[in-house]
Amino acid sequence: MAKKSTPPPAPLTFDLPLSLIEKIETHRKKLGLKTTSEVVRFAISQFDIEHYESDTSEHRQISVRLPAQTKSSLVKAAKKKRVSVGELLRVAIDSLPAKTAPKKGKK
Repeated sequence: MAKKSTPPPAPLTFDLPLSLIEKIETHRKKLGLKTTSEVVRFAISQFDIEHYESDTSEHRQISVRLPAQTKSSLVKAAKKKRVSVGELLRVAIDSLPAKTAPKKGKK
């Protein structure tokens, strides 16, 4: 019976803050590793995934309708600030005051 060959490594792309990229480089040099991939593989091998518990709150996707101009402005602002549109929306919603006075109706 022929042995199954191991699939080649697959690329995985993800965002990291610059501080973690610097930490990878520091560990690459300290551990005598040649590539970023080697550092990440090493980190995964040392990490206890079974006991990991996320400290972030649960997320859920929602859909909202925005005027085209508002959406366009958000997309441009996100690109300029180098963040996602979702991040801008989360911050905008989070910045709402805890108690908002109801709007008075027009008479």
